[in-house]
Formats: sequence, C-alpha cells, structure tokens
Amino acid sequence: MVVEASASHELDEKIASVGGWRGETLSRLRKLIHEADPQVVEQIKWRKPSNPLGVPTWEHAGIICTGETYKDKVKLTFARGASVPDPSGLFNSSLDGGTRRAIDIHESGMINEAAFKALVRAAVAVNLSMK
Repeated sequence: MVVEASASHELDEKIASVGGWRGETLSRLRKLIHEADPQVVEQIKWRKPSNPLGVPTWEHAGIICTGETYKDKVKLTFARGASVPDPSGLFNSSLDGGTRRAIDIHESGMINEAAFKALVRAAVAVNLSMK
C-alpha cells in the first residue's frame, strides 16, 4: 500500500472528526479502495475555511475518486466515471455529467464490495489508458 504518511494521518483525522455512520462508511470504503489497488496514493486536497480538513482523494495515474461526507450521505465521486464501465450499476449520482460519476451511500445503504473493487480497478485502468 502506497500512502503518503501525512495524508494518511490527515485522512484518519477527517474520518474521526466525521464520526458516526459516515466515518465508519468512509473508513470501510477507504479499506476497499486499498484492497482493490494496493498502489493507490491518498491525498487531501481543496482545503478552505469551511472545510479545513479538505477532501480525501485516492489516486493512481490521476484521481480515482474523492470522498466527501454530507449530513445524509457519503459521496464518492469518480473523476473519470463517465468513462468507467459500471456493469453492477453502482453509480447513482451525477449521472448526467460528461466526465464524473458518483456513488451516494446513505446511512442504511449497503455497497456490493466485489463490484466496488472492480469499479476502482476499472477507474485505474481508465487513468492508465489516458497516460
């Protein structure tokens, strides 16, 4: 697993600050991303006064996805999601965008872990094909 130590620690802080079901969900998705792509690199981007802990990103040859938390959901936005095959239909948000696609997970929501890992690997393949 390739993880920049400071970004990993900052993401730990972000997850702890969110807490509850949203923190647990983001933590579980983080683990699945690392299982799907052991070469993934974690980064924290887009810090601003309203979000000083920034937005977690997972990268391999470009951004795979970002992870954001809202009151009612955890949102994973895949940077090139419109180009990523999604045979299991995990994308359920931002479906009209020309580039991105997202997965919104609500408190009672479940995610097919095998399909999610396949989606992450497909996103990496798209990134690599763009290089």
